[in-house]
Amino acid sequence: MRDLLSLIVASVFGLLLGAVFFGGLWWTVQRGLSSGQPAFWLLGSTLLRTGIALAGFYAIGRDEWKRLLAALVGFIVARFIVLWRTRAPGQPIDTAGKIHAS
Repeated sequence: MRDLLSLIVASVFGLLLGAVFFGGLWWTVQRGLSSGQPAFWLLGSTLLRTGIALAGFYAIGRDEWKRLLAALVGFIVARFIVLWRTRAPGQPIDTAGKIHAS
């Protein structure tokens, strides 16, 4: 029971890490498009988001591959959730997660 609880907690934290990573990516692209210095936004965001994700996976995993795998599953699920939440209304998404232009 304790193992199951630790895996659920790891997947929830992976979901949060994914929301920060992919939500931050979406926010950065939106900000970068209207900025005079998009390279600054993209580079800074990439370094920050990657650092947060790596530190989070390191803290969650703690030398146990099952927790690391559960966090990775949560991270990937967050990708699809952010993709679904940030798409334009009426815009379909295929099974690979790609948004099709209408």
